[in-house]
Amino acid sequence: MNQSTTQKTRDTGQEQKSHVLTLPLDHTQADRSPHTYERWLIAKLVRMAGAPPVRFRLWNGDVIEPEGQQAEFTLHLTDPKALYALVTNPNLAFGDLYSAGRLEVEGDLPDLMETLYRAVYEARQKWPKWLEALWRNHTPRSTGISEAKENIHHHYDLGNEFYRLWLDNAEMQYTCAYYETPDLSLEQAQLAKLEHVCRKLRLKPGMTVVEAGCGWGGLARYMARNYGVKVHSYNISREQLDYAREEAHKQGLDHLVEYVEDDYRNISGQYDAFVSIGMLEHVGKENYAALSELIKRSLKPDGIALLHSIGRNRPMLMNAWIEKRIFPGAYPPSIGEFMQICEHGDFSVLDVENLRLHYAQTLNHWMERFTENEDKVTAMYDGHFTQAWRMYLAGSMAAFRAGSLQLFQVVFTHGDNNRLPQSRQDLYNFPAAPEEA
Repeated sequence: MNQSTTQKTRDTGQEQKSHVLTLPLDHTQADRSPHTYERWLIAKLVRMAGAPPVRFRLWNGDVIEPEGQQAEFTLHLTDPKALYALVTNPNLAFGDLYSAGRLEVEGDLPDLMETLYRAVYEARQKWPKWLEALWRNHTPRSTGISEAKENIHHHYDLGNEFYRLWLDNAEMQYTCAYYETPDLSLEQAQLAKLEHVCRKLRLKPGMTVVEAGCGWGGLARYMARNYGVKVHSYNISREQLDYAREEAHKQGLDHLVEYVEDDYRNISGQYDAFVSIGMLEHVGKENYAALSELIKRSLKPDGIALLHSIGRNRPMLMNAWIEKRIFPGAYPPSIGEFMQICEHGDFSVLDVENLRLHYAQTLNHWMERFTENEDKVTAMYDGHFTQAWRMYLAGSMAAFRAGSLQLFQVVFTHGDNNRLPQSRQDLYNFPAAPEEA
């Protein structure tokens, strides 16, 4: 999918103009020696970030080593303005500068990001209030009905060909896979995730399921094909729905699966199961009460619901760069905020599972495939886009490794539903992953 992009040269000091990605590409004189106060700024930045084992190489070739330890990574700042941007708000500037080629990294990028996350987590306990305010993340953009469509368009309508390059080729899953054993392929692990979800929902032939946010439709097709259920799947991404409908038709599942181009808030009817995989991050916590009420009226008396979402151990805003450049409107809930959905609807929580390290492994597989196809990605968009998505995947992998992001699967039902399984043993009677994918 080719995108028209008009990029000014660095010398003009103007930004790249593209509806895909806008980055600060301004570049200033880089042949002068750094000032003494600029060296002081770097030392201050490193201390405030928890003194990670990082050396800085400056625009004139000067090197600043970390104090009292061996450097494991090198950050090369190509111009003085890059330093000022990094000091002003590293949460936003680090990703922007890396994407623009004004901050270069020597060393493994996911390992660097994990090291930085862990160091900053420890250091921020001692930050003065003025620094917390300066380096703050921003309130996510609105997730109202009209804004939600634009947010989803920004990320998911980049083109199916782009996502095909690095997602699994079994069901095009852009959510956490389930690695029953660490040696599973990406395809096996994604199919295992779909099977794991179906078992938790206790699906049986003839049941009806409603899905909020279906992606490329893989879960709906899996449920229909393997469990004989009827599925209504809602999505507002035209690109994804075109793919989903074509696949359902190819597989002869049109009579069981209906893909609805509409906002999840317009779901109607009652179903045996309500499921949402990877959409809660886009709902916005101000809409949790309404979501709870929607699930309550959508579930039959014996119905079961499952929500699968990136989350946090405690409330925290999304990283400023991710929210601005990659996922507008995103907010991963803390486990307490997640439970507010259940509490509001007087639901009984049946199961909570954290798949944090499964997501780290999923991202590792995605990044391997993305790296193999970087030339194709650059041809579709440009080098800055490729850099940005490399940073996004690496940073996300590091966040799950470091524990700053979690992945929650929560199963719940009406508070007065007594037709419940006695145990979860049936979930594990035989492997969820196929022998081959």
